[in-house]
Amino acid sequence: MDEAKIRELNRKCQEIRYLIVDTIGTVGVGHVGGSLSPVEAVVTLYYHIMNNIDPSDPKKAGRDRFVLSKGHAGPVLYAVLADKGYFDKEMLHTMNKPYTKLPSHADMKLTPGVDMTAGSLGQGLSAAVGMAIGSKLADDGAYIYAMVGDGESQEGQIWEAAMFAAHEKLERLIAFTDYNKEQLDGYVNEMSGLAPLADKWRAFGWYVQEIDGHDVAAIDDAVLKAKANKGCPSMIILNTKKGKGYSRAEQTPIGNHSMTFTEEEHQAAIAELKGGLEG
Repeated sequence: MDEAKIRELNRKCQEIRYLIVDTIGTVGVGHVGGSLSPVEAVVTLYYHIMNNIDPSDPKKAGRDRFVLSKGHAGPVLYAVLADKGYFDKEMLHTMNKPYTKLPSHADMKLTPGVDMTAGSLGQGLSAAVGMAIGSKLADDGAYIYAMVGDGESQEGQIWEAAMFAAHEKLERLIAFTDYNKEQLDGYVNEMSGLAPLADKWRAFGWYVQEIDGHDVAAIDDAVLKAKANKGCPSMIILNTKKGKGYSRAEQTPIGNHSMTFTEEEHQAAIAELKGGLEG
């Protein structure tokens, strides 16, 4: 990835963070921390890596697909889809409001561009495995990408899906773990530790890489290596910071999973994020 593309993607990450914080601030409450931590990965996928995606044809056959298994991070997906033109950005301000098409957790029946409904943690990876099998049978050349959370990885269904994906040799399934080390009720290693996470995935038969989850070039390189790998699915472990890019969230560990916003806090937040865009 050249320097111009790195600058372009980093700029887009700042724009998406602004949209996330503005969306949640407008509502007054929402999942800030876990929506901000995977921004670089989601942006790199949608603006650089994913093929055959078309906002004018969201269900296009043979398209690459993205499953947000950690569905409470819906605001990051909504921000990207709005920015890509799947729906008007003004719709972001309706999130979680009555009759919205943007519920707290992504819903494929409501929101254009959402490839799979999420919300019950642990289920999204299984859905991605099913998509990868379907794509393999159709021989449509699509890659299936999935984002799972570290707290979510305490769910047994994640590991059932991992085992079956390796058994089926789903080499076009590329998953990410948003390893921000925090979850709703505490630090992951205090609740039910995952370490050594990379070794666990390798033991389940996956090709595994562990990278800086806020480095767009490293994300791109890891996906290229995953695509070059044959005969098994890939897991890219993203070492991230929960609440990345918004100071109040970064400085509120654990408490940033879901945060409330007064209008004053909302305005301060968007001023901070806007300042990052102007700098």
